[in-house]
Amino acid sequence: MKVLIGLTFPGNLKDESIICYLCKSFNINLNIFEASFSMYSGWAILGLEGDEEEVAKAFEYLRGKDINIEKIKAQK
Repeated sequence: MKVLIGLTFPGNLKDESIICYLCKSFNINLNIFEASFSMYSGWAILGLEGDEEEVAKAFEYLRGKDINIEKIKAQK
């Protein structure tokens, strides 16, 4: 499964390595297309590729961190 997503990060996560954790904890390939972060919020456009189950686990992790996920494009 390939998916292009937009993420919006709350400012309280500024000291956490969220994207690094995704790469290390889930069996997915990740590409950062664009991103911007400040002390108060952040956003990123990421490409994820992997088994549907692993991508779903990554989404669950992100939602658990109160990160907003917007699917831009998905391919199976």
